[in-house]
Amino acid sequence: MKASASDERLSTGVSGLDEILHGGLLPGRAYLIRGGPGTGKTTLGLHFLIAGAQRGEKALFITLEEEQEDLLTDGARSGMNLEGVDFLDLSPGSDYFAEVQTYDIFAPAEVEREPLTNRIIAAVEQIQPTRVFLDPLTQFRYLSTDTFQFRKQVLSFLRFLTERGCTILFTSEHSATTPDDDLQFMADGIIELNFDEYGRNLTVVKFRGSDFMGRSHAMKLGGAGMSVYPRLIPQNYGVTFHADLISSGLPELDKLLNGGLERGTVSFFSGPTGVGKTSLGLQFIREAARRGEYSVLFSLEEEIDIILGRSNAIQLDAAAMLDKGALLLEKIEPLQYTPDEFARRVRHEVEHNQARIVMIDSVSGYRLSMRGHDLVSQLHALIKYLQNMGVAVLLTVETAQLTGDFRVTDHEISYLADNIIFLRYLEINGEMRKAIGVLKKRLSNFEKTLREFEITGEGIRIGQPLSNLRGILTGAPTWINREGAP
Repeated sequence: MKASASDERLSTGVSGLDEILHGGLLPGRAYLIRGGPGTGKTTLGLHFLIAGAQRGEKALFITLEEEQEDLLTDGARSGMNLEGVDFLDLSPGSDYFAEVQTYDIFAPAEVEREPLTNRIIAAVEQIQPTRVFLDPLTQFRYLSTDTFQFRKQVLSFLRFLTERGCTILFTSEHSATTPDDDLQFMADGIIELNFDEYGRNLTVVKFRGSDFMGRSHAMKLGGAGMSVYPRLIPQNYGVTFHADLISSGLPELDKLLNGGLERGTVSFFSGPTGVGKTSLGLQFIREAARRGEYSVLFSLEEEIDIILGRSNAIQLDAAAMLDKGALLLEKIEPLQYTPDEFARRVRHEVEHNQARIVMIDSVSGYRLSMRGHDLVSQLHALIKYLQNMGVAVLLTVETAQLTGDFRVTDHEISYLADNIIFLRYLEINGEMRKAIGVLKKRLSNFEKTLREFEITGEGIRIGQPLSNLRGILTGAPTWINREGAP
């Protein structure tokens, strides 16, 4: 009897995939896992069986290709405990090659099908599994005399299992010469695994009786088996919060920002390399720590030791915040993370550790993790999620030019910002100086002047408004007198 959409879901053993399936598989149905060699089909099947065995369910692996011993060895190497999983090994042994068998009257398929079928029936009736993984089901094609017989045999086999309360996962080996369209029609759900130049991904293309998250999702195979990172859909998350002001702890900077930054907003710290964007973000984080709030800084460029050393040199003392548990400093290697994987990491800090400020340093580093994906759509989803969760988002945005024509960002993403704070190098009387200003503040007014910005051994200093200079945004300002003449 088919399970209804309201019935209990069965975990696939992969939490990210369960999320994509809105809780897991519907019991009593048959699901096809498609993918080329090495994409992780068997690994997913093992996760499914292990999840059942851990709940005390009977789990059966019917292998028509790999030997049981090899499967156990590979599972152990991946850290997968297969205790409690039963195996029916129908793979051909070496004796099959050694024994020369000829059939003068009947086709080989007709002779070999019956004993194989009887072994499956006997195992199912003896073990009485609730979860069955068959790898690969397309081997049945070679035990059928034609396509009609194959389709009839598979339908009968799947019905035999589901009528006994089994939920089935089965794999297919498909190619241009041997397509598996017939199996796709017969399956209640289809999970496709892919491995291309941008990495591994997973897509659910069919799931009868339930909704699911479409599109492709990042996936990895590693020491713990399979990990899936669902695409972030920001509208699915949200909390009620008040957009209170977050002070920087510097009166002059707060005056520039009309009191500070609002909670649940996105702030760009824009400027060329070395101008002080990371230090400015740490200033807000230190003040949050004094209020007892937890913050996270994900560094996609600099090493943590460098950030700690610099913060200590300017009295921001990130190490003390780490010791108090008020800050997490984490180095993210963008070439090893996909956008979906990074979003999952951010979600963990927000939903499980209640991070109130999330700083991403920088957008240029984040862009390296795109691997063919669209920067704007991925970044949009991540920061909108953080906004919906009431988190203050700090993003450092590096501009290529040290001076000259003013630009906020080189990535066409300025529309995502609620607040834009920019830092500039200035040449004044032959000396290199820095200035800070606010270009945009969505929720309030702000000071329209620029102020001198200085990083010293005692911390960050914000000077008085630079009202006696003009041409500041060009990087080469000139002095003016009170009447406005040079």
